[in-house]
Amino acid sequence: MSWSESRLTELLGIRYPIVQAPMAGGPSTVELAVAVSEAGGLGSIAAAIMSPEDLRGAIRAVRQQTSQPFAVNVFASLPSVDADPDALRAVQNTLARHRERLGLAQLEVTAPKAPAWTVEDQLAVVARERVQVLSFTFGIPPLDGLEDVVLMGTATTPDEAVELERAGVAVIVAQGAEAGGHRGTFIGSFDDGLVGLVSLVPQIVDAVSVPVVASGGIVDGRGIAAALALGAEGAQLGTAFLFCFESGATPAWRRALWELPTIVTDAYTGRPARGARTPFIAELAAGPPPAPYAIQRTLTGDFRDIDGYGWYLGGQAARLARELPAADLVTTLVEETDAALRGTGA
Repeated sequence: MSWSESRLTELLGIRYPIVQAPMAGGPSTVELAVAVSEAGGLGSIAAAIMSPEDLRGAIRAVRQQTSQPFAVNVFASLPSVDADPDALRAVQNTLARHRERLGLAQLEVTAPKAPAWTVEDQLAVVARERVQVLSFTFGIPPLDGLEDVVLMGTATTPDEAVELERAGVAVIVAQGAEAGGHRGTFIGSFDDGLVGLVSLVPQIVDAVSVPVVASGGIVDGRGIAAALALGAEGAQLGTAFLFCFESGATPAWRRALWELPTIVTDAYTGRPARGARTPFIAELAAGPPPAPYAIQRTLTGDFRDIDGYGWYLGGQAARLARELPAADLVTTLVEETDAALRGTGA
């Protein structure tokens, strides 16, 4: 049997066990999801910060351009945490001189209002639109009414993987410490969830009976072949697709990941995530503790589109990424994986 023929490809209805990771905040676009799905992988809509109306529009836009399966990704709800006024003030004081230099308005030291919608509202759209695949992270959202949807949940430890399988999740995404983006940890501490992929994948494979997808530091066919050797049935790639022509990542985002090391910090959004260690990020990380997620994310929100001041999320292998059309990248990944598994090099 070919490496591309597995329980995972059959379950998801795709040709190759290659998943485009959802990347909220810019990199994930309708065009990227369509290109990956059309090329035989699983494209993803990063819906974490989308309103239900915007999510519905994105789903329909993808469907207008491809009949192939794709996934929608959401964040599970996090417990409400009140922000200490002194903590908010300390963060604002750190940001104040940057605001003044950049001509940004000074924000009042108050907790921002919550969105007018919830993850339950997003999931209602997923159900009504009959989306084939739902992926999620930060925990386990309410799954009632999604019995006909293939569920993919993110685990950073074997215990989380077991909990996801008990909840009816059909595919476990093993998020290694190398992965870019927000950490999906929901049981135990974030430090406990920083497990390298080489150690994490075999442990999760042994702990559950459902297919496992490896995620973290994989940008080429060598990485996919290694993940398969560890027992995974597929790979999820984010940073590799961030550099594709269809990605919405800015030149500053790509440049930061190519030129700078990455760091895991909660300084920008209030929840640990891996991204480029820019001078701005380094200063925030060395400063006062952040406000809770997503209050901190709102406090830094108007910096996001200013070159050098964004949170340029990405994984540890970004320097190996290629600038290609997404379809060409999928084809290249398949060829490289074939070569690596044959022992002829990628």
